[in-house]
Amino acid sequence: QVQLVESGGGLVQAGESLRLSCVASRRIGYAVGWFRQAPGKEREFVADIPWTFGSTYYADSVKGRFTISRDNAKNTVYLQMNSLKPEDTAVYYCAARYSSGIYGRGNDYDYWGQGTQVTVSS
Repeated sequence: QVQLVESGGGLVQAGESLRLSCVASRRIGYAVGWFRQAPGKEREFVADIPWTFGSTYYADSVKGRFTISRDNAKNTVYLQMNSLKPEDTAVYYCAARYSSGIYGRGNDYDYWGQGTQVTVSS
């Protein structure tokens, strides 16, 4: 059974950092993305990285502050989040997609984790 398990969320103050991890039961598909959903808001794309070669992508709201990376030996994708802001507060999900085409659209991702809560206080 395919599984994606997120961890690393928590409560931090504005300006601090967190590193989220997404462990896959096996290497799934072409790429892994991070999404987030804040209360009362729609899910939004955060970042995406292929398992092998290719480009990484970021939402404009996190560029320069967040970094997505991977450890293929561990089937793990990370999201390093620096200079956190209260508006980054959300449940963060990782998701895997088979498609090598368009990134960032939730419907194009085939497997999802259960999410990890990130709360940033001001």
